[in-house]
Amino acid sequence: MKVLVTGVNGQLGYDVMNELNKRGYEAIGSDITESNDHFSHYVQLDITDQEAVESVLMSVKPDVVVHCAAWTAVDLAEDDDKVEKVKAVNTKGTENIALVCKKLDCKMIYISTDYVFNGQGDQPWDPDCKDYAPLNVYGQTKLDGELAVAHNLDKYFIVRIAWVFGINGKNFIKTMLNVGKKYPQVKVVCDQIGTPTYTYDLARLLVDMAESDQYGYYHATNEGGYISWYDFTVEIFKQAGYTTEVLPVTTEEYGLSKAARPFNSRLDKSKLVKNGFKPLPTWQDALSRYLKEIEY
Repeated sequence: MKVLVTGVNGQLGYDVMNELNKRGYEAIGSDITESNDHFSHYVQLDITDQEAVESVLMSVKPDVVVHCAAWTAVDLAEDDDKVEKVKAVNTKGTENIALVCKKLDCKMIYISTDYVFNGQGDQPWDPDCKDYAPLNVYGQTKLDGELAVAHNLDKYFIVRIAWVFGINGKNFIKTMLNVGKKYPQVKVVCDQIGTPTYTYDLARLLVDMAESDQYGYYHATNEGGYISWYDFTVEIFKQAGYTTEVLPVTTEEYGLSKAARPFNSRLDKSKLVKNGFKPLPTWQDALSRYLKEIEY
């Protein structure tokens, strides 16, 4: 199996490449930068350039494309001068890839987000729910990317994730560890509920999907129950051995955010098991393994 992975300079793309290499598949990484020291098979690719996408994919002829590349700076996406760029990456870039996958008749795995929903209520979102109502530019562009994939392809996986952390890049855990080191107490929101996703664990699932033909929409985060960012921080400090005090605050009290954030990021993952996929380990276990991997 030959697999092209986009966005390999990010947290997830990096881990997907490593998982493919571990299993002995031919993995070609791509990103917008000229070179990548981590991977021997790498090609520079600007996904917003339709001709470049066509040229690279037609040349590689992958059996599967795992599309991890995205604009993920949620607040920055709200800036008037950034909106078109975000659309170009998350929507048009995704469509560019989907159209060539159609020509090649290859599988496509598209990574999406719980931000396609309105984030209200307290019920977990079903992967096949079509009540879309994104709260911000990022969510809308990712939804439009989803629709481009589903509209053009039959052989696709749309995998929504949330609260991502991995070795290769910035994330909430690294931020909290840095803040917790400097200050005796931190304030963290307690009214946004979801579950973290460790990219190392998610990568294993995505390669399992690439090996299958159980196409469709899925939700994938670590197991271990639904928590708030406050709960997550308490556990991060506990496992890291920090004595930093964590103060719960509401989203409104915290303020500062340009983009509206979902209160309800609970994702129903039961479809994974129903279709024969192994769920991810608990987030508590994932956090423990992650802390052993990073320096803090």
